Amino acid sequence: MSQSDQYAELRQALSQQPFDKGWPALEEYLRQYWQTQNHGDFPRWQAALEQIDRCLNQQAGHWQVHNGYLQLAQQALAQNQHPQLEPALRQLMPWRKGPFSIGDINIDTEWRSDWKWQRLQTQLDFTGKRILDVGSGNGYYGYRMLDAGAEWVLGIDPTLLFVMQAKLMQRCAGHPANWVLPMTLEQLPETLTGFDMVLSLGVLYHRKDPVEHIQRLLHHLKPGGELVLETFVIPPGMGDAIEVERYARMRNVYQIPSVGLLRQWFEQAGCPAVRMVDLCRTSVEEQRSTNWMRFESLTESLDKGDGKVTVEGLPGPVRGVWIGGKAE
Repeated sequence: MSQSDQYAELRQALSQQPFDKGWPALEEYLRQYWQTQNHGDFPRWQAALEQIDRCLNQQAGHWQVHNGYLQLAQQALAQNQHPQLEPALRQLMPWRKGPFSIGDINIDTEWRSDWKWQRLQTQLDFTGKRILDVGSGNGYYGYRMLDAGAEWVLGIDPTLLFVMQAKLMQRCAGHPANWVLPMTLEQLPETLTGFDMVLSLGVLYHRKDPVEHIQRLLHHLKPGGELVLETFVIPPGMGDAIEVERYARMRNVYQIPSVGLLRQWFEQAGCPAVRMVDLCRTSVEEQRSTNWMRFESLTESLDKGDGKVTVEGLPGPVRGVWIGGKAE
């Protein structure tokens, strides 16, 4: 499938108002991105996708969610091709968000993203929504949102590997209305506005200017739409924020706010009516190394003497979820 063909259904979805104003710039960005793509692992990942295509028969296209797993291509393996499937899937490691089943192969991802989904889904109505998922990873949450009734989901993530994983899942699932594009929020055309819901899960602490990030999210939201934001927060009694260079061994983390300071950021960004709907300590059961993500994970990022403290001596990761909106 050519790059233009793979976005045909996205083009159709964005041909409707108010998204039609943003499609030309988005199409030009994607054309230039793929024409100039020179990532060293891209040929290997592309070859893996082609091998997986050969493993699937003409019945590929069914997907469902079962026990938190996104199950793809359950009946879609071509005869005598199964032994070739797992090695090809492993060429797309590490798998971060999930979990997935492709055929009868279970991909145990680093994150039990289904746990976070269970905390989110009770707070939101996705029915008929057109959604922007910023920092979407491989698109796992997009399928959960479609399963919950969303009309379509547009994910954006700058990590090419996650985009390739999303391409794989779209092929196995029969090209549902869940796309992941290789870009940051700053690269998303400003004319692409009017989403019913915008999500930013685990992005804010990677931004030097958190107020600007929230403003950008609100810009792409329609009046009366919902903003869903998840980020780290610090415990009470530690001041307004802690400034960091690394946090739980993660680079590009700049500051972690208190709940009170985060509310101020929302107000400064023009989103005063915001409510916290979840506050949860991240556990080593929810985020961990697996056979499909063999690098170090949360366990190695926590002080061995106290699981509530990071190796830098900072409070262990606690994530809060806030839901706000854009005034009508």
